[in-house]
Order: sequence, then C-alpha cells, then structure tokens
Amino acid sequence: MKNYDAIVIGGGPAGTAAAYGLKEQGKAVAIIESDLWGGTCPNRGCDPKKILMSAVEAKSKVKKLNGKGLESDPTIHWEELMAFKHSYTDTVPEGTKKGLIDTEIDTFEGQAEFADSHTIKVSDEELKAKQFLIATGQRPSVLPIDGQEYLQSSTDFLDLAHLPKRIAFLGAGYISFELAAIANAAGAETHIIHHNSQPLKGFDEELALELVKHLEEQGIVFHFNVGVKTLEALDPGYRLSADGFELETDMVLGATGRTPNIESLKLENAGVEYTKRGIVVDDHLRTNQAHIFACGDVLDKTQPKLTPVSGFEANYAVQAMVGIKEAIEYPLIPTIVFGDLKLARIGMSEKELAEHPEKYHSETTDLSSWFTFMRINEQEAKIKIVYDEADTIVALSCLSSLADELINYFYFVFEKKVSHQELSDYIFAYPTPASDLEYFI
Repeated sequence: MKNYDAIVIGGGPAGTAAAYGLKEQGKAVAIIESDLWGGTCPNRGCDPKKILMSAVEAKSKVKKLNGKGLESDPTIHWEELMAFKHSYTDTVPEGTKKGLIDTEIDTFEGQAEFADSHTIKVSDEELKAKQFLIATGQRPSVLPIDGQEYLQSSTDFLDLAHLPKRIAFLGAGYISFELAAIANAAGAETHIIHHNSQPLKGFDEELALELVKHLEEQGIVFHFNVGVKTLEALDPGYRLSADGFELETDMVLGATGRTPNIESLKLENAGVEYTKRGIVVDDHLRTNQAHIFACGDVLDKTQPKLTPVSGFEANYAVQAMVGIKEAIEYPLIPTIVFGDLKLARIGMSEKELAEHPEKYHSETTDLSSWFTFMRINEQEAKIKIVYDEADTIVALSCLSSLADELINYFYFVFEKKVSHQELSDYIFAYPTPASDLEYFI
C-alpha cells in the first residue's frame, strides 16, 4: 500500500492545477483519472468547441461583408474542420499525463473509490493519504423521457466524424446555442426545443431574445413551450413527440444540464456529505471531513460551473490544504455564450436583479452605428447597462461578435472600480473596442 501526503481525484484542469500546486509545496502527491487525462474542457468541452466555432466566426465575418468588398460565402467542410480539432485534442491526454509524471506526481488510472476516510481503492491498488482533493467534475445529464437511450450529448457532437443533415437540440441553454450555431453554419437543418419560453436562463432576457432572433435569421428553428415526452428510432432517423408536436431528425442531442461525478466515489465510506447538485463544502472548500477538500464542477455551489472558476478554486484549495486561514472570496465572474454573435454578461446576477426590480434601472444602447461595429457591418450589436439607485453600474450585458473581448475589458473596469475620468486619462490603441470604453462608463 502506497502512502501520500495528498491524493487528487480527477485529472482535469482543476485537479492537475491542484496537483502541481501541492507538489510545489513539497508534498508527496498522487493523482487519479478514470477517463481522459486533461478532463472535459480540453478533450470534449470548451477547447474543441472553440476550434469548431472559429470556422463559424470566419464564415460570419465574410458574410457580413458580402457586397461591401467581398462576394464569396465560405463553405464549412466538416471532415476537415474535425481533423483540425483532432490535431489539438488527440495530444491532450498523453501530454497532460507526461507533464504530471515529469513533475514526479504519481499517476493512477481507473475509478477511485473510498474504502474509508483515509484510503482510496483504484483498480487493484489501495492508496492512503493524509489529505484528499476531489475534482471529478460533471457530465451531461440524461433527460428522463421514453427513448432516452437514443439521446446523444455534447461529447458525441464534438466528435462527429460526419455531420448529420438534420439535428435537434433539447434545452435552450448555452450548450445548445453554441453547438446549434456550429451545426447550422456547417449546413445542418437545426432545431432547438425548450420546455418553456425562457432561453438562456441567467442571461439578460432582452438580449437573449435578440440572440434568438439572430439565430432564427441564420436558419435555426426554435420550438418553445414544448415538453418532449418520447423519442423513437425510425429507419433512418428519430421522431420526437410532445403534445401537439412531432419532429423527425437524424440526431437528437440532450443539453438539459449536467450531473456531478460523485456516484462511483463511494463517498459514504468516507462520511463525506453531498447532494444531487454535488459535494458540500465550507468557505475553505473543505468537506465535513476536515482532511478532504473538493473544488470545481463537482461542488454543490451557486457560482457558475466554468473552467476558470474551477482553476481559481484549485489554486485556493492548495492554499487551504497547507493551512491558509482566510475564507475563499470569489472575484467577479464573467459568463458568455459563444457564437458568430456572442452574448456576455458581468456583475450582479439576473436572479439578484429580479428579486428587487424597484432598486434598478437599465439602458440599452444600439451600437451598430459606432465605428467599431460599423466597420464590420454588425447591425445587431447592443449593450445593456443596469444601474442601482445611486446610478452606479451593477451589471452589464453585451451582444456582439466582439462581446468576449469587451467583457474582459469591463471586468477590469468593474473589479478595479475604474472611473470615467480615469478611463479618459488612458490612451488606448485606436480604433479598437478598448478605445470605446470611456463612452460606456
């Protein structure tokens, strides 16, 4: 039986970051991964998605300038695009594992199970440690409908050798919006089906509906207030059915949430508390067992389950495990829906704003005539700023192909409380989105 100072369970972005951090503290560290080294984000999540999205963005840029100096409408060749994606993702597992081994972190492959609060079983081995960090992430959940065995997930989509002619997405969250934008731009007949009338919960409703309108104009068909009940296999394809609704398609992708990876850990053997939303921790990322910590998407938490948030928690967990006393304090967390037109937000959550609407007022500005957006012929660009009773900005949402860049600028403005006068004293490269900042604040 091998003994360690710390064992990390989960070889994704959070787990590997923590393993390296603990090693730097001089600890004897082991890390366990049950699937692909590197985890969801680089293998079958945000990174490959963004590689596929790069073709969508390029196609959109050309399309916007048709008749304004450009005439072609590029065609996305799916097989070539997927080969480009694989040139990145195929190297991730081996590269991740090699980096850990080269740093003298012991690696184990297999499903980790707690035998007791200080012992882990993995494959045919038992490992003991003074401390543990659980960072096993989450996986796509499966909608409980008749025929759920025919549902596929974002994992399947991001590894499609050939794009089907027709594809339907269940759920109107950011995963559906992003993958549907890719499928549609690549030529598939694309549908998004949602059980109520509110897409992109957690984002500003006004701009979310503007994004829906944009995607409809691109050819995506939305079906709101449709509660799918059955999915049956045809020859070929599938049929989705609900009250008064039927749709035949070649692929059905469920994007109705994600589930924390906790069932196989046998947490009950270690006495670790958890809920269906994830592992319960205190403000030091410590479970009810003082020597067992957890971080990342496996947590039961209110903060967004995003890769950079997991990385932030991993870095904090390392400090907590070596005795830091301060409770974790999260900075502002920007969130974004990627696509040829992106929707980003920062600041107070939509839920917080809705709880006391009388305390806040907002202003939506059409940016299409601003030079930054006029030069790329972006007619849909908008920004919405929410103010409190003292006219202080408390939240900001942006709809634009440049929203990912703008939201990071606004992050520093918000976090550092930069005033209009301070911004006007800076000299930014012009003309750029950064040079517009002083006119927003």
